[in-house]
Amino acid sequence: MPDTLIARVARWARETPDAPAYTFVDHLRADHSKGGARHTLTWSGADLKARALAVRLRELAGPGERVAVLAPQGLDYVVAMLGAMYAGVVAVPLFVPDLPGHADRLTAAYADAAPVVVLTTSEALPGVTAFLETAPAPKRVLTVDTVSDLLADEWDEPLPEPEDVAYLQYTSGSTRSPAGVEITHANVTANAAQLWEAFRATPRTSVAVLWLPLFHDMGLIATVAMPIMGGNQVAFMDPVAFVMHPVRWLRLLSEFDDVFTGGPNFAFEYTAARVSEQDKAGLDLRGVRVMLNGAEPVRPATMEAFQAAFAGCGLRPEAQTPAYGLAEATVFVAAAGHDEPYLVTEFDRDALGEGRAVLYGGEGARSALVSCGRPTGQRVRVVGEDGRALPDGHVGELWVQGPNVARGYWRDAARTAEVFGAVLDGADGTWLRTGDLGVRHDGRLYITGRIKDLVVVDGRNHYPQDIEVTVQQAHEAVRRDHVAAFAVPGEETERLVVVAERSRRGADADPAEVARRVRAAVRAHHDLAVHDFVLTEAGAVPRTSSGKIARRACLRAYLEGALV
Repeated sequence: MPDTLIARVARWARETPDAPAYTFVDHLRADHSKGGARHTLTWSGADLKARALAVRLRELAGPGERVAVLAPQGLDYVVAMLGAMYAGVVAVPLFVPDLPGHADRLTAAYADAAPVVVLTTSEALPGVTAFLETAPAPKRVLTVDTVSDLLADEWDEPLPEPEDVAYLQYTSGSTRSPAGVEITHANVTANAAQLWEAFRATPRTSVAVLWLPLFHDMGLIATVAMPIMGGNQVAFMDPVAFVMHPVRWLRLLSEFDDVFTGGPNFAFEYTAARVSEQDKAGLDLRGVRVMLNGAEPVRPATMEAFQAAFAGCGLRPEAQTPAYGLAEATVFVAAAGHDEPYLVTEFDRDALGEGRAVLYGGEGARSALVSCGRPTGQRVRVVGEDGRALPDGHVGELWVQGPNVARGYWRDAARTAEVFGAVLDGADGTWLRTGDLGVRHDGRLYITGRIKDLVVVDGRNHYPQDIEVTVQQAHEAVRRDHVAAFAVPGEETERLVVVAERSRRGADADPAEVARRVRAAVRAHHDLAVHDFVLTEAGAVPRTSSGKIARRACLRAYLEGALV
């Protein structure tokens, strides 16, 4: 077993004390200039502050007790996570209470974790204090930025064991209420190593550039954990800074000759649409080695649009790297090969609905899927309903086994046994049931959808993402990537419901005409009748923290009559 991550932090502090470790590029507070204000922690600085915080934490919490992080994006968040790891307490990476659209999720996750200490910053303290007035009070609220570095010399505790829980990763809740996944020190170390190997990063040389939220599994591993493996620097910003001006992400990437990054599919589509030709003039993306695209279904059209938009800035097609993962596997499971062009394969849509991956032959409907490559350091099987592994070319549930698979759900033995305790016929050990459908074709992994999201009408399976693409292409009044397709019970079979947000360009469109066009398109492309079509205003279709369409939440809102 390799050193745990926190042991590696101490190693880099000894071997390369003055090398930059974490750089936060602040576009929102002190400096509104083009490049933002830079704040950097060296490896020795990160280690010093983490040990100092660990001293304070162990005064208030024992090993295994929960410590919630309710802090804004920045260096203090990184120190909070590293300090909790040093102290052997269980971190709960959350977010500040004023994060728009996430109040219910914060309330549910905080109550479930029942932390004894809350870590925040002086800036965020008033909002956190107000939140705690209506939540179970912790023993103490600590502001990370006021802990004295002098305390670091008092730290002499042994490091936590690999099998100790490092943190609770609360899932984004696309199909259910948020649940705390127990990530051990061994899990996070293994997954950081797997991702680092997939990126083929050069120790102490490659740089990570990211904007992903640190409370999300992808952001936490890519920003905080993975750079520790090789003593690499990471430069990161607030997600809000990215959303306001996505070119900031690309400008930061342009500063480095050997750089890797990542984000969910919507971010690539958003960036391609929002960055102007004038902005592109100053970009140089030749140094981008890997652009991981994961956390939600990867769309071929997005990959193509992004490459077309930035090929002139030096972006290599090989840099775009589709990937697959989930919180229960810490985050990362599989990715396309390093320096291989991304692969899009067209399959017969009807055959896919029947559970077979058949190459499109030129007739009927087709589904274009992006390959997510192969697993790195873990095992993935495609499994049928009978619990037996399926051969290549057959669609089934993806099961995962490896050192990165979490040990279970916090305080939920029944769900832990159901999800993490699967036994595969003819194979040793237990497996993680992902709830995702996929298929292997030519040895590569393709994700076809979520089991719970399948729309089953008259005995035929339909993938909601295919229907959603058809709907958003049917009329300009439908806002792209803000469409949810799901099934509701009918007398004899399920019925299809589609909810779509209205786009700005379609502000004056006649809802009846939009509905007619949508119904006709779905009938023509999927041989399906739309039972109900709801055209809503912007913001009505719920999304998860990673940007995925939350179809089950949308279904609940529809049944409750809450969509307007």
